Amino acid sequence: MLFQQEVAKSEIPSTVFNVFTRWRPLPADDERETTPEIKREYKHDNPNISKISIEAAFTQTFEASDNNKAIFDSVVAPTLPQVLAGQTCNFFAYGHSGSGKSHTIIDHDFDNSSEFGLCLSAARELSATLEQLNADNCDASPRLGIGLRMYKLRKNTAFDSFNNHCKCHLREGYDEQTHIRGETEVLEGGEVRVRPIATKASTGTSTVHNQSSRTHAVLELEIVTRALLDACEAVIERQSELVPVAKRANGIYIEENVKGFMQTPEGKFVPNPDYQIDQTNIDAAEAKKKKKIEFELSVQKAENHVNKVLKSYLQPCLKARQINTDLLTLKEVIRARASNQSRIPYRSSPLTMALRGHFLSSDSTNGIYSAMMLTVSLASAHFAATMNTLKYGNLVGVAGGNEKETVR
Repeated sequence: MLFQQEVAKSEIPSTVFNVFTRWRPLPADDERETTPEIKREYKHDNPNISKISIEAAFTQTFEASDNNKAIFDSVVAPTLPQVLAGQTCNFFAYGHSGSGKSHTIIDHDFDNSSEFGLCLSAARELSATLEQLNADNCDASPRLGIGLRMYKLRKNTAFDSFNNHCKCHLREGYDEQTHIRGETEVLEGGEVRVRPIATKASTGTSTVHNQSSRTHAVLELEIVTRALLDACEAVIERQSELVPVAKRANGIYIEENVKGFMQTPEGKFVPNPDYQIDQTNIDAAEAKKKKKIEFELSVQKAENHVNKVLKSYLQPCLKARQINTDLLTLKEVIRARASNQSRIPYRSSPLTMALRGHFLSSDSTNGIYSAMMLTVSLASAHFAATMNTLKYGNLVGVAGGNEKETVR
């Protein structure tokens, strides 16, 4: 089915959370002969005629003949001026296994630039712009570059793809946003090394094929300077020193006070006359805990320095985020948003926590643009999965405030 484009390609869509659909072509091998294609009807109904219809909140539909460049030009390229002007853009790929999510986002066929994934194409465009800015301002400010982070999300765990797949920490910051802390890959000369990322991806067997990654990825592109990276690293180092100090001080306090009580035959707890609380030990622990406050001040100073660097040197960041690992939780979040429920279960899984900021940003006017790319198959064997993808994508569009179009 086809939904008309309501905006020109050179313009940013008016809504802040847009939903696009991309049809994946049938297999090019012998399976094409035995794989029937889903029949689609393109039709605009007369609104004055009473008929059963479906209201779909899709911004644009891409046919199987459209390559990655066509999608980039329509979906991502119009947002790059916003990125360079200080705003953040988020792009999701959603679909069943084998529907082309990885191909759409991180394809790295260097022999065919028209099939570069959205991430690689965005990095190439941004790199060219940054090189020009660096050439024009070689003496005025530090060189701008692109920082790349990638996390693999499986069940309740996140893994850092650039740090031997070590587990990452998911934390809620002072800004009430969920942050996934991992190692930042510094790219030399603006080159995005997508090939190693794709080749290191683990594979497994799914209901569709045996090359599914079995994980979902969060990939972030950020415009950075060396000063910014150093400041962020200083914040992480100071924060890592705070937790064990406070935890140990509380542990000693509880341990000493427990020893000061004994249980009577009646089951009551009374002061132990034979034990005197080691106040010296407690005081020593409290002294260490007091130093924690000094560390916190150092952390605050480092965070202030980060903000200063951000305001002085940092160009806006482009964050590419792929969809959640827990599709059930994502479905419930989408349903809750679409039905305007008072409670939305973002905390039900780490990945919906990570996506919380993107959903909430579409409810505000803080300059964050989000879009979801639905990848769906033309094969009739995948009809049920395709319909589920379209239904949930429609829920996202409705929750994001997209104007509805009536289709058959």
